[in-house]
Amino acid sequence: MSLASLRSAARLPTLARALAASRVTAYSTSAPLAQAQQPAAAGSAQRPRPAHNKYQKKEALTRTRESQRHPGAPPHFITLADLSAPEVEKLVREALAFKLLVKTVGPRSVQQSFTNRSAALVFSKRSTRTRVASETSVVTLGGTPMFLGSQDIQLGVNETLEDSARVISSMVDGIMARVGAHSEIETLAQYSSVPVINALSDLYHPTQILADILTLVETYSEIAVPEELFDVPNAHSAVRQWVNDNVDVASVLKDKKVAWVGDTNNIINEIIVTLPRLGATVSVASPKGYDKVDPRVWDRITDAGTESKIILTNSPAEALKDADVVVTDTWISMGQEDEKAARISAFAGYQLTNELINGSGAKPDWKFLHCLPRKQEEVNDEVFYGDRSLVFPEAENRKWTIMAVFDAYFGKWQRA
Repeated sequence: MSLASLRSAARLPTLARALAASRVTAYSTSAPLAQAQQPAAAGSAQRPRPAHNKYQKKEALTRTRESQRHPGAPPHFITLADLSAPEVEKLVREALAFKLLVKTVGPRSVQQSFTNRSAALVFSKRSTRTRVASETSVVTLGGTPMFLGSQDIQLGVNETLEDSARVISSMVDGIMARVGAHSEIETLAQYSSVPVINALSDLYHPTQILADILTLVETYSEIAVPEELFDVPNAHSAVRQWVNDNVDVASVLKDKKVAWVGDTNNIINEIIVTLPRLGATVSVASPKGYDKVDPRVWDRITDAGTESKIILTNSPAEALKDADVVVTDTWISMGQEDEKAARISAFAGYQLTNELINGSGAKPDWKFLHCLPRKQEEVNDEVFYGDRSLVFPEAENRKWTIMAVFDAYFGKWQRA
């Protein structure tokens, strides 16, 4: 490795440094996603790109690029589309190691990479799972969380987003932001002097999909860490190494079919830019008028060359046929309350029931995911509370995956 490469690797967080050491392209927002793309299956026809719809391309901020900012600029976690497939897998394995360690030995066994440092949790939107997972993760890593809700700070109201980013980042060591418009998280990342993590925007929800992947890995894998590894002086390193050597994330998702029945929102956006690169096929069923893929999302899909692994339909039955995993989410996202009556009418026939799923020909051992909170019209009690439901382990896994992201992006990063 050249001297320049060594210096560059030294500035990266632990995750990226480990990947660089294994000759995988280390994450930076300047690295094109095309470097991590997987070719479409031989002989498969690529679906035509959807026509641009109501989401018109705006003169939005481009993806933050280190080359456009100061040397030593921090890495940001905006969407899983910015990471290569091996980097996504690495984060999932790190999350699993945290979970195994804390549940077996306790939080004191964790290597505290954020000691004597602080993180600002800037939440423009209310949250249960993300807030609890974020605050407990910062504490477990040895840091201090500072929650700034909509009553504490209003981004872009009394001062510009640019100014808020500069000021907040000058006082803390990392920012996690849950925002409305995706341009807000991009602006924060562009002007922040510390790493910014996307806790949710109207376009993407990366920490949720990491939790979904971890949940599927636990469900479809045999994970039996030797007990003696928890008793060694540096149990964290030992367990992490075992997980890295023995848990194959991509093999879990390879050839799996994931069926989405519901609205095209930030959750399915993150799913379709991520899971096909890990080997899964994703079928998406939404009613007409609610079935348009945001062109910014489709751009990332074409960059990765995974169009052939995405099926778009208006038929829940078509999407559910041969499905291994069934997923849905709210039909009415925050800010769409005025559309409630129209949306409930449009989504009639999209409620997930055992009759619909089994009658459509899903796999006999299908599993169910939902990011919560859940409404009855989306999925009935029989599915939601049934034996096939993974929703509560999925919710808990928000903590472990957020902890892995914090450790990778906040934990070892130092100001230049």
